[in-house]
Amino acid sequence: MTNDQIEKFLLREHIGNTVIRINFKTRNPLLGIFINSGDYDDLKSKNFWRIVTEANIDSWKKSKDINLARIFNGMEFRKLAAI
Repeated sequence: MTNDQIEKFLLREHIGNTVIRINFKTRNPLLGIFINSGDYDDLKSKNFWRIVTEANIDSWKKSKDINLARIFNGMEFRKLAAI
């Protein structure tokens, strides 16, 4: 997916608050939350996205620790769906 497609979806789904199911082209799907950190615009321009995966969502909501997130390449995304 392009960064414009992803951003349009995220604006509809309220980035940082909604759990998203991410289907990939070459790997198993995962659940996660896209987060808006200090480098959001820089990463977005390169089609990279900082995502807190399902296993770390509760910890992230309590601590907002950026180290709990992983960076994914948006070109690997096939489909996004709000849960």
